Parts: sequence; structure tokens; C-alpha cells
Amino acid sequence: MNEELASALATHRQELRRGTLVVACLLACRTPRYGYALLEYLASAGLDAEANTLYPLLRRLEGQGLLKAEWNTEEPRPRKYYSLTEDGAGMADELRDEWKRLTASLATLWKESPR
Repeated sequence: MNEELASALATHRQELRRGTLVVACLLACRTPRYGYALLEYLASAGLDAEANTLYPLLRRLEGQGLLKAEWNTEEPRPRKYYSLTEDGAGMADELRDEWKRLTASLATLWKESPR
């Protein structure tokens, strides 16, 4: 693969992962999680994310009212836990359904496309 195509592939992968990460965070935050634990949880599911990508996303989702953040100061190290709001749960359901429709459409295209 030439350098130009490799660069384009990297860009498209990044765009695809960015949208996927939104859905993954909403689904993962059905159980309250703090940032580092969320990174580990996503990685255990096969979705690696970097902290400098995840934390701004969590703040954006919180600002949109899809996540709520609460500090837990009962542990030796205070941690900010993120969990779904009611609106966030509805959004997660809608995005999951959209993901299923897109997956079915892509599967059809792959079956019908000569290669």
C-alpha cells in the first residue's frame, strides 16, 4: 500500500473508531465506571482507546446530558464515576439499533459485491 493510501486508511479508521467509541462508552456506563476503569473495560472488550480521547468524550457526553458524573471520595483516591442518565440510556438504545441496521446493510453489500 502506498503512503497516500496508508494515510487515508488511518484517517478512515480513526473516524470509524471515534463514532464507535461514543456507542461503546454509553453501553459501558450502564454500570458506573471511573475513567481508567472504563479504559480497561473497553480494552478487555477489544476496543482500545487513549485517555486523551476518552476523557474529552466523557465530558462532552456529560455536557449533552447523556452521562452524569459523581465523585466518590470514600476511597483513598477520589474518583469521578460516570453513569448513564435516562436520556443516555435512550440514546444508547437508539444508537445500538442504528448499529444493527448499519451492520445488516453492510453485510448485504459485502455478500452482493464481487471481489
